[in-house]
Amino acid sequence: MPFTLRSPVHSELLIKKSRFIGCVEPCTGREAALARVAELRAEHPGATHVCWALMAGGHSAANDDGEPGGTAGRPMLEVLRHQDLEGALATVVRYYGGVQLGAGGLVRAYTDSVAQALLTADKVPVISQVTLRCAVPYAMEGWLRRELDAHGARLLEAQHGEGVSVALSLPEANAAALVARINDAGQGQVIWCKAEADLEPD
Repeated sequence: MPFTLRSPVHSELLIKKSRFIGCVEPCTGREAALARVAELRAEHPGATHVCWALMAGGHSAANDDGEPGGTAGRPMLEVLRHQDLEGALATVVRYYGGVQLGAGGLVRAYTDSVAQALLTADKVPVISQVTLRCAVPYAMEGWLRRELDAHGARLLEAQHGEGVSVALSLPEANAAALVARINDAGQGQVIWCKAEADLEPD
């Protein structure tokens, strides 16, 4: 099961006079990651490198930012993969201390920066959510609102017209059971705005 972070975690290592400042934080995608990396560059104008790795939305990205190819971003990405993280950005800001670390030393330094930060991480499971939309008779609205908690669902919106059009958000694993409950209670009067055929129980 994939996990994400409840809040950012940090580390700081000093290796042969080079300072490595690591951070792993929740991140929604590449655009947000690039914005965060730009912020770090502004916060650390004297830094030699700002390397990063991203796992978000089933996609991954890694950037060595001038370090020898494959010695920074990819090792950082492997730590995120190994910890089964999703929606996470790892960054390491390096201040060069004047002593070459060699390729192996760099890989270890960047790997350790991310791994050390994650030692204190509060990881939470990623639960896939789906949105369902349907129109129900007015007489069902109260029943439907009461039913939501049992399925871990929440009401996103309710519009009142000829009937009540609702949008619901809930864990994907609970969707089929809720669809079946609503259909049973509606006795043919429920109109689905999103095809629920693939959510119907077998």
